Amino acid sequence: MPQQHVRLAGSERPRPTRSVAIADPVDPNEEIAVTVSLRNAGKNDNPQERRADAEKVKESLGQYGLRVTDERLEVGSIEMTGKAKDLNRAFKTELRLYHSERQGVFRGREGELQIPADLDGIVAGVFGLDKRQVARRRVFPGSGDHGSFTPRNLEEHYQFPEGAGEGQKIAILEFGGCYFDDDTDTFCRNNGLTSPPVQIVPVGYTPPRNAQDLQRLSPTDLSNALEIAGEVMMDVQIIVGLCPEADISVYFADFDQKGWIDLLDRIIMDEPVTVSVSYGLAEDDPNWSLLGRDEIDRRLAAAADKGITVCVSSGDDGSGDQMDDDRCHVDFPASSAHVLSVGGTMIMEAGQETSWWISPGDRSGGGGATGGGVSDIFDRPTWQKVKVTSLNPKPTKDGRVVPDVAALAGPPWYQLTLQGETQLNGGTSASTPLWAALVARVNALLPVAKQHRFLTPLLYGTGTNSKPVGQHVCQDIALGHDNRSTPFPGRGYKVQPGFDAVTGFGVPVGIELLKMLETI
Repeated sequence: MPQQHVRLAGSERPRPTRSVAIADPVDPNEEIAVTVSLRNAGKNDNPQERRADAEKVKESLGQYGLRVTDERLEVGSIEMTGKAKDLNRAFKTELRLYHSERQGVFRGREGELQIPADLDGIVAGVFGLDKRQVARRRVFPGSGDHGSFTPRNLEEHYQFPEGAGEGQKIAILEFGGCYFDDDTDTFCRNNGLTSPPVQIVPVGYTPPRNAQDLQRLSPTDLSNALEIAGEVMMDVQIIVGLCPEADISVYFADFDQKGWIDLLDRIIMDEPVTVSVSYGLAEDDPNWSLLGRDEIDRRLAAAADKGITVCVSSGDDGSGDQMDDDRCHVDFPASSAHVLSVGGTMIMEAGQETSWWISPGDRSGGGGATGGGVSDIFDRPTWQKVKVTSLNPKPTKDGRVVPDVAALAGPPWYQLTLQGETQLNGGTSASTPLWAALVARVNALLPVAKQHRFLTPLLYGTGTNSKPVGQHVCQDIALGHDNRSTPFPGRGYKVQPGFDAVTGFGVPVGIELLKMLETI
């Protein structure tokens, strides 16, 4: 007898943007893995209930031919695999193929999912049916010749404390791309460093690592992998250059919502000190599902509860964040209250550090600008006591303000190595791993009782002279262009003395951060 089904609220997805449906059907016998998120994911307050929920899910979905391929009960996830035709029956959907210029051919769906009625209140989300990308790259190739920054330059400019990240676990999250050991070795040799071991952790995606791996890719996959390679190598080389003695792991997943869920599950279980994430998408981009965004945020909250500081780039497209309308937007997951949101600066030839803005304020027009603003989705946390008002008419709420802090993103850029050649690069993709490296360097020098704490709310706490801690540990960026992107929305948040929605508290003063965290 067929099971009754109920709607899975929040699972609705529109047709993928900038895509067209194609006539070819999804192979009904294609094996597809989905991640089933259980209620209260991220927490493990009631292990007995969690085990009972898991058994119920396995029994119910097993009737449709789905089998368990991974269990992560600590965080509340079960991966199950089955044929496309069986997944269609289990979740009352129709998987289809789509094509976009950016992604090529991919599997997707439209509308809302349903789940067997006996799982109502137990299953919080199902991810992996739809492979549309929800992680935009932040890579920003630089140019110019007025002194690109090496690791030593960065340490000196931001007054990093002594050390090399000894004993610290640092995680880097990547979506697609490649990893080339030779480039890391060359980068370290050029900077007088010993190349450390870098652990590659496939989480549903195994990156190409040499020419032979690349030759096995289709033309579309090859183009995408090489395009993202610069992002991957930049993240790794900035952290390797600043923390060569740390335990560095690079986690790779696909670009979809399942990739985000699976990566964060691993992070929660592995418990690094800090995480660098240089990807995101406007928080209100229609390609997010409500459930996807919420379940990702639940896992970020769980990471913060474990004292993990997840550093996330605020975006490289100014106040518009690549949304073509007249509203200001902020990036997710940078807009989550459970991360350290990192914006960008640039250093003028005269040496003055200002907000990062290059006309017209977004990459599609050949420029770029730090993301920042006020969330329309996430409430302002009680600890974020700042006075910043949304530029949107009739804002939906007094939302979370981003970024929290900033660092170099624009000229004179970062000096890196890609495919054996020295290249300049930047964006908030670069400022983010810099902050992750600083968090690790500082943590290594703190007393044990002061280690492994989620940094962001501490910055908004009260330091000496009744000033926020952030004002004591950061150099204020009070000058520079607002972060408007043109033509959409054509306005942006202003840079001003003190905290603002362009560079947050400002750029780090590493030794002051160490001193302050020793006392609070």
